[in-house]
Amino acid sequence: MRIRVCHLYPDLFNLHGDRGNLIVLCRRAEWRGIQVDVDDVSLGEKSSFIDYDFIFLGGGAEQYLDIMVKDLQVKKPYLLEAVEEGTVLLGVSLGFQVLGAHFSAQDGTVFPGAGIFDAHAEAKVDRMKGNILLELAADLQEEVRRVGDTPLTTVVGYENHSGRTFLGDAQSVGSVLKGWGNNGEDKTEGAVYKNAFGTYLHGPLLAKNPHLADLLLARALSRKGESEIRLTPLNDDLEIYAHNVIKKRLL
Repeated sequence: MRIRVCHLYPDLFNLHGDRGNLIVLCRRAEWRGIQVDVDDVSLGEKSSFIDYDFIFLGGGAEQYLDIMVKDLQVKKPYLLEAVEEGTVLLGVSLGFQVLGAHFSAQDGTVFPGAGIFDAHAEAKVDRMKGNILLELAADLQEEVRRVGDTPLTTVVGYENHSGRTFLGDAQSVGSVLKGWGNNGEDKTEGAVYKNAFGTYLHGPLLAKNPHLADLLLARALSRKGESEIRLTPLNDDLEIYAHNVIKKRLL
């Protein structure tokens, strides 16, 4: 079995070790005998995304926003098409913000987003940063148990963002137990629409949360016509231990 992966804007959006998320997903697939083909796609490159099973967009610096957003608006209809057809997508930090309806920079400039999430973001001067702990949304907890039989129901990570995201009808990834989350007010973190996920969690996110990595992998595999995906178990003792150490520290 094979999955196709797109790393979107790898040269512009790769802060805080976010590329590690792609490495984790690929390794967890390969350890199960699943071949992974990865394409890097940046400015002016490739419009259609419908053939990809997974798309990743990491965090980035605001200095690249202007050129990136102009290019993203060209890619927007093709990204929307892929998401509607079930492609799995993960956007982190600024890569999460640009997938909403619109977002504002610190100087007040308002940029259009890709419109995947019913959400918008506003940049502030002060930053929300530190370790963060979430209780995964109930339906996602059920799904991670089904695909991997994990003992984990929480998500840990590190947040460092000045943006405040406010959700419309979008579901959140989970509720904040410790930390700031989307905006420091409503205890939401991240957004989910179909197979598209957005989050502020760095770390990289998937290294500390193998159950979430497997959820994304299972959804990517489901595009191949597989039903009732249940992944071959891996030895995640070290990953689970690291996750629980951070969780215990925060609680």
